[in-house]
Amino acid sequence: MSKLLSLEEEPPSLAQAEQRPVRKPASDSNAIPSLGIPVQLARAARARFVVSTASNEFRKRHFPGIKTAEWNDWRWQNRNRIRSLEQLEGMIAVTDEERAAIARHHGPLPIGVTPYYMSLIDPHDPGQGLRRTTIPTLAEFDRTPGEEEDPLGEDGHSPVPGLVHRYPDRVLLLVTNFCSVYCRYCTRARLVGASGERALRKADIDRAIEYIAATPAVRDCLISGGDPLSLDEERLEYVLSRLRSIPHLEFVRIGSKQPVVQPMRVTPTLTKMLRRYHPLWMSLHFTHPDEVTPEVAEACGRLADAGIPLGSQTVLLKGVNDDVATLKKLFHALLKIRVRPYYLYQCDPISGSSHFRTSVDKGLELISQLRGYTTGYAVPNYVVDAPGGGGKIAMLPDSVVGRDGNDLLLRNFAGDQCRYPDPDGTLGKP
Repeated sequence: MSKLLSLEEEPPSLAQAEQRPVRKPASDSNAIPSLGIPVQLARAARARFVVSTASNEFRKRHFPGIKTAEWNDWRWQNRNRIRSLEQLEGMIAVTDEERAAIARHHGPLPIGVTPYYMSLIDPHDPGQGLRRTTIPTLAEFDRTPGEEEDPLGEDGHSPVPGLVHRYPDRVLLLVTNFCSVYCRYCTRARLVGASGERALRKADIDRAIEYIAATPAVRDCLISGGDPLSLDEERLEYVLSRLRSIPHLEFVRIGSKQPVVQPMRVTPTLTKMLRRYHPLWMSLHFTHPDEVTPEVAEACGRLADAGIPLGSQTVLLKGVNDDVATLKKLFHALLKIRVRPYYLYQCDPISGSSHFRTSVDKGLELISQLRGYTTGYAVPNYVVDAPGGGGKIAMLPDSVVGRDGNDLLLRNFAGDQCRYPDPDGTLGKP
């Protein structure tokens, strides 16, 4: 408790590292069999954590004085994030447009990339998906009709600071405005990285939890931010323990991109703590198959082994993942590391997002190209989160053709017309 009181506004990136034991993998193989990616097993904090060859080469090139033990320390990763144009220019060939966008930017959603995630970014191709989603461009400053700072109306559904109560039985608890990596299409671009990088004040968290405790209709809480896994174990456990003490709260979820952008955050210390608060679910934010590395496979394996069901949330992004080959590759790779593709989101109309947004027609086309052509486990729910607080709306290709007497006429994945005997039904009637 004393740490919560004294460090409640400490930026997670400044917290000091603690040496924690890390589980030794079952095999000393030089590759992750399901991914086929070469790795080396680097010793960190007296144990081993996989390090891909590409990541290790990046460390040697740009952080030559840093040992693998430090590289695999999530707090070191936070403290050494790439935050400036000067740092970027030492790692990638910055374009004139990127340089101008960084110089022009001020306020929330600053540039911020962990050294690990930076190792995945193509230094020469500004059109690479991961680069486009992390490095600012001038397109962010173009405002188009229908875009808003708070397109989902979260602020209007916030009964107390840090809490959004939009659905009858569910709430969203925002515990920090800090992310290790800032995505340029973020729904909460108005909040993340604003007013310095910090956790929500303990007093605000207590007030939000008191609201949940006083509202029996709430049975489900999603912990988000920012990224809640950027908190240390003590502060995160404080939130989880307070929530678990509420009798009518049945379901607790954590939304995070930390296992993707900073997989070394998933330590045995973290998973041991999380185990104490089952049933606990986790939604992980994946964008592109380039993110599914040996390190990420290790992190997701640790979470899955801790009994935490893992689902993925992917935002459909123009020029990044808006083709069926990329999505299929991503979703298949996720299943191999025990992550179920759960949501494919239509990109929210935040200010300056038009260069990322596809048409809804495109999203439906992609779902049609997935459904029936791959396992159902690899087909997520395609949803539009309605502006103004309307909530998630499922979007499905129209499979009802009409009726012929007592038969319902349906269209299958291949476009063929099928009949289903449905004498008591009315669906499909003019």
